Amino acid sequence: MKKRQMYMRMITASLMRRRSRMLVALLSIAIGATVLSGLITIYYDVPRQMGAQFRNYGANMILTDADGSFTLSDMQQGTAVIPADALVGAAPYRYENVRIHEQPIVAAGTDMAGARATSPFWRVEGEWCSADGQILVGANVAESFRLKAGEMLTVSYTPETAQTQEDETVLDNTIDLEITGVLDTGGPEEDYVYMSLADLETLTGESGTIDVAELSVSANADELSSYVDRINASVPAVKAHLVKRVTASETTVLSKLQALVLLVTIVVLALTMICVATTMTAVVTERRKEIGLRKAIGASDRSIIGEFLGESMMLGGIGGVLGVVLGYVFAQQVSINVFSSSIRFQWLLVPITILVSILVTGLSSLLPIRSATEVDPALVLKGE
Repeated sequence: MKKRQMYMRMITASLMRRRSRMLVALLSIAIGATVLSGLITIYYDVPRQMGAQFRNYGANMILTDADGSFTLSDMQQGTAVIPADALVGAAPYRYENVRIHEQPIVAAGTDMAGARATSPFWRVEGEWCSADGQILVGANVAESFRLKAGEMLTVSYTPETAQTQEDETVLDNTIDLEITGVLDTGGPEEDYVYMSLADLETLTGESGTIDVAELSVSANADELSSYVDRINASVPAVKAHLVKRVTASETTVLSKLQALVLLVTIVVLALTMICVATTMTAVVTERRKEIGLRKAIGASDRSIIGEFLGESMMLGGIGGVLGVVLGYVFAQQVSINVFSSSIRFQWLLVPITILVSILVTGLSSLLPIRSATEVDPALVLKGE
């Protein structure tokens, strides 16, 4: 026990005597550990963060009819395959040709809450529909008919049975709906009107069927593909597809971002090793006389190596602890400023960061320590 205490005292005293140089080494190790801890935290959490951001661009999975009859029940069976915590939203859609002021318009019946979850990029001037008896009109439709939020709108529909009858006295189905908002997307949605499925079924007199379902799923490309395969295998009435432009873009961005993070981490660790090696070389040069004297009175190379290696490993451990704390702060700030959300603390990174810091510091000190063992006591004590 006394020998170990003496060893620790020697290391501590040596570090304190050369505070300025050791502070430089400690600072470089702490910076390297901070970048290592922070970037690896970002590396592992960025898929979740990026996935959440990509969900703002719309659905990444589509469910369509596979056997000629697509119902809400079929959609629910398909979405049941996906874990609840991964399913951001699901919106069924049924499209019908209706008339507004005797002009043909495409109406979409949907679940407004599901549509809002799967299409967060939709901008609504006014309010989203929150109940039956309400309608959301596209910006082009609103401009064509001079419609505004708060007005009542009469929508008419000619039943298919009436379209085949020769009797000219057949009346259209009509329904009065309140306009709650004007939809602005910059896409084809501006040419449609949106109402609840219940209102569209009341208008058409037909219920139970839908045309398509849009799903927003928080998962990587491999998980999405597995969900698609499982839905297609377990629900015969449903055909699941991935929205390639969304999933491909997400995969490409994630892979490039993760590669960049990994490359920066490697470069920073390499620079840390260079800085530590330079500092330790300067320390060994300063202590040549001390090393020569110790070897002259019988100190072995092993004891000299042990002392220098102990100093470097202690610096590595302290720098690693600082890096864990500062790395999390760094990762948190990046996450908040870039993704507007907090990041998860990776507890596994605590021992990994400390061990890597000790390992990097030890490897950086090998060459300087080797030069310490090559000191010739006779030459050094003569002042050469």
